[in-house]
Amino acid sequence: MTHLPKTVAAVIVAAGRGTRAGAGIPKQWRPLAGLRVADWAIKAFTNHPQIDHVVVVVHPDDTEFTQSLDVETVSGGASRDQSVRAGLEALAGRGFDAVLIHDVARAGVSAEVITDVIAALGQSAGAAPALAVTDALWRGHNGNVSGTQDREGLFRAQTPQGFRFEDILSAHRTHAGGAADDVEVARAAGLDVAIVAGNEANLKITTPGDFARMERILRGQMDIRLGNGFDVHAFENGDHVVLCGVCVPHTHGLKGHSDADVGMHAVTDAIYGALAEGDIGRHFPPSEAEWKDADSAHFLDHAVKLATQKGFAISNVDCTLICERPKIGPHAAAMMQRMSEIMGLDADRISVKATTSERLGFTGREEGIAAIATATLVKS
Repeated sequence: MTHLPKTVAAVIVAAGRGTRAGAGIPKQWRPLAGLRVADWAIKAFTNHPQIDHVVVVVHPDDTEFTQSLDVETVSGGASRDQSVRAGLEALAGRGFDAVLIHDVARAGVSAEVITDVIAALGQSAGAAPALAVTDALWRGHNGNVSGTQDREGLFRAQTPQGFRFEDILSAHRTHAGGAADDVEVARAAGLDVAIVAGNEANLKITTPGDFARMERILRGQMDIRLGNGFDVHAFENGDHVVLCGVCVPHTHGLKGHSDADVGMHAVTDAIYGALAEGDIGRHFPPSEAEWKDADSAHFLDHAVKLATQKGFAISNVDCTLICERPKIGPHAAAMMQRMSEIMGLDADRISVKATTSERLGFTGREEGIAAIATATLVKS
């Protein structure tokens, strides 16, 4: 009979030093495909609908790396099994039916593997992903092949390894220590552990070469979108223009149904374009009086929120203003800051720059301003 756990926690073990990964900071805090190794592993669990809480077990010396984590952290011990127990003890008495224990170095763990482990706990006290050994196995001595080993029934173990919470907590409390993983601890306590299908992408980063391999895997899984936007507004009577949210004194104003912020319009359209959501006119038709003289920050805010609703984070935007005058340079920093405030994006991810058209065309004749923008969106 199946009894699926109702509340599931995850313990991510991130207290190791990873010396085989080469010199430098511990491997879990190194950059990988735009994030850090640990960030990828943590995100896999915090984004999973069946995981109710995440605890990350960290080394006491890693405070500088863990301050940005938006999950519970506890200090680990001198060995892996001690660190796991620290994570389990932090969860004790909090009502969790099951727990998944995961090595932080497995940055490519998939939602499918997590789901399968939880499902297997409906019929077994423990469950863990693994891959059947398919290569021929040798024994070796002094650099030479000394024999062969039958591969029948052999598996390559992976994580997360899942268990009924009280069972694995009791097993760790009574274990003498020194276990290679939590399956060993569970079996020593007499618990059955079911094998579920692992995944080749769920590799453990161990050596320097593994970073490049994992980078290729994660880049292949990422949904990256590029969008571009282009906008033009003609000059009319006035004493200032609004560009990227900043009021810039000028001999003319810009003509438009809204505030005619040509830069912000281009950025907004770039975001809509990356989402395949048309342009500003689709969402805020100029035929509607409601948007007369509207602050273009409203349009940009809508595009950013739409991206979030669709599961995308904006990685960066780049906007180029094309005009002879006014001079953009003195105002560029203020423009980037204003865009940062509207988008909730670090200012160093927003570029605002200017160029002229060498006195050619309508911008060269100072009849108006054009803007072109590019936005990069990444599935979060």
